[in-house]
Amino acid sequence: MELSFTQGRWNYERWGGCDPISSKNAKPPGVELWAVFDVPGDQVDATWKNLTHTLSGLFCVSINFLESSTAYASPGWGFRQCSGPLRYGSLPREAVCTENLTPWLKLLPCRDKAGLATLMDRPSIYSGFYHSQRLHLTSAEFNSAGLEEGIVLQQTLTLVLKPDAHKSGAMYAYGRSMQPSWSLSSVFGREIHGKCAVADSSSIYLQLDGDLHAKLNSLREEHGNSRSDNSYGLRLSADPDSVIHEASSSQSKKQFVLFKYLMDKYSESEPFNLELTWTLPVIWSSSQAPLHSSRFSMGSGNERGAIAISLKSLKPKQGLSDEDSCKLKVHVFQFAPWYVKVYYHTLKIFVDGDRRSVADVIEKITVSPSEDKVSPGIMELALQLPCKVKSTILTIEFDKGFLHIDEYPPDANQGFDIPSAIISFPGFQTSMQFSLDNSSIGSPLLAKFKENSSVLSYTEVLLVPLTTPDFSMPYNVITITCTVFALYFGSLLNALRRRAGEEERLLKSKGNVGLQ
Repeated sequence: MELSFTQGRWNYERWGGCDPISSKNAKPPGVELWAVFDVPGDQVDATWKNLTHTLSGLFCVSINFLESSTAYASPGWGFRQCSGPLRYGSLPREAVCTENLTPWLKLLPCRDKAGLATLMDRPSIYSGFYHSQRLHLTSAEFNSAGLEEGIVLQQTLTLVLKPDAHKSGAMYAYGRSMQPSWSLSSVFGREIHGKCAVADSSSIYLQLDGDLHAKLNSLREEHGNSRSDNSYGLRLSADPDSVIHEASSSQSKKQFVLFKYLMDKYSESEPFNLELTWTLPVIWSSSQAPLHSSRFSMGSGNERGAIAISLKSLKPKQGLSDEDSCKLKVHVFQFAPWYVKVYYHTLKIFVDGDRRSVADVIEKITVSPSEDKVSPGIMELALQLPCKVKSTILTIEFDKGFLHIDEYPPDANQGFDIPSAIISFPGFQTSMQFSLDNSSIGSPLLAKFKENSSVLSYTEVLLVPLTTPDFSMPYNVITITCTVFALYFGSLLNALRRRAGEEERLLKSKGNVGLQ
C-alpha cells in the first residue's frame, strides 16, 4: 500500500525526471492511494472500503470519498506490475496542511522531538514550492529462512524549498540570475542536535548531480588542479565522513557523488548545520526523462470536449540508432470519472506533426468504458515510438454528463477535476549503482536507491467545467413563495378576525370624545 499527500506540482523540467527521487517520490497534487490485496476476489472492494475509512480517520483527510466505485479504478498493467488485485484512487483537490503532517510524524519513534525530524519546521515546509509526504507499507509473508517478517513501513517526506537569502548570507551573482548559498538553518530554520535515541543510524547525504559533478571537474581542469575535492565551484562547511561515488560505466564522466554525514557525533552543545557556499558560477540541468509529458483540454461549451496528452523531447537523443527498428516504449495510464464520457474510438495519434494509424504506434491497449454512476473509464496504452521522435500528441474526445443536484459539490462552479495521467518508460531504469566499498553497506536509503524502477511521471490535473444548475434558484423560489403566502394569509386572517360592530362603536366613541 502507498499513500501520499502532496501540495504543489513537481517541476520535471527544473527538478529532474530520471532519478529515483523524482520517479518514486514525486506525486500528483492532492491525495493518491493504491493498494494490492491478498484476499479472495469477492472481498477486494469491501477491504478497500474498510482501508479508506481507516486511513481517513488516522490522517484527518477525506480518503473515505474513495470508497465509492465511481472514485477508484482497477488498473491491469498500465500503472504498475503486481501479483494481486490492485485498486487505485486519487483526490486532486484535497488540501494538505499540518493536520495531515502531525499524524504522519506520530508514526516516527521520536516524532519531531529528536533526530532528523527536528528539521520539520512548519513555516519552512509549507512556504516551499512543493512538499509531499509518503507512506509505503509492505507485508512480507516469509523471508528466505522461512521466518515471518511482518510489515515494513517506509516514510518519505519530499520537499522543494527556497533558501532564505537573509539567513544564508552572500549570493553569487551571475548575469541576471542569482546563485544562492544555503545552509540547513537557512532552508529549514533549525539545526540538528544528534540522532533519535532509538534509531540504529542517522545520516545526511548531500548529492551532487552527475552533470554538476562534471561541471566542477571541468572547472578544476581549467584551473590546473585535478584534486578530487570540491574546492572549485562550491565549498562545504564540514568535511564528510565518507564519499560515495557512482559505479563507473561506459557512459560519459557524468557520475553523481554522495557526501555522507553521520549524526552520532553531534549533540545539543555541538549541533550540525551544513553550509554550502558557491565560489564560481556553475550552470547545469538535472537529468530529464526521455519525453516531457503534459496534458490539456480542448473544446468549448458545456456539451463536449477533448483531452490531449503531449510528449515532447527536451533534448536531442544521444547514442541512439538512426535505424527504424529502434523503438521507445511508453506506457500511458489514465482514468476519468463517469460524468466525463470518453469515446475511445476517437483516439488520434500525431507523431512529429503527422497523423499515424493507431495500429502502427500502439502495441497494446486496454479500455474499460465508464458506466453511469457505477464505475469510471480506464485507458491503458503501450506505445512504440521512434527513438528520434521530437513530439507525440494523443487526443481523445468526450461528452460531458449531467449530475443530480445532490451530486454537486459545494464549489461546483469551479469545475471538476480529472486525476493526473501516469506516463512511464519501461526501457529506462532509475536505479543507482555504487562503487564497491563499505560506505553503502547497511544503509536503507541507498538500498532503496539501488532498486530498479521505471522512469515515471505525472501530468497536470485537468479542470473540466460541467453544466451547473442555478443553485440560487431554490432560494429565490422559496423567498417569493413565502412572500406571496405571507401576504395572502395575512390579508385573509385579517379579514376573518376583524369585527365590524366593535370597530364602529369604537369609532363613534372616539368621535364623541372629540366633540366634548
